Amino acid sequence: MVAGLTWLLLAVDDAATEGRKVLTGMLITGLVFVSVIAVGELSRWRKHRRR
Repeated sequence: MVAGLTWLLLAVDDAATEGRKVLTGMLITGLVFVSVIAVGELSRWRKHRRR
């Protein structure tokens, strides 16, 4: 049990590293949302231009 707790304490990153991971995840999520919206608007624009 002590070995498990030691491993848990060693696996925890510092606050700056955790913050960087969270920020990177949020930026990637925002990029996915923006790209989905852009693809939808682009397809709507192309459909409108075909008519």
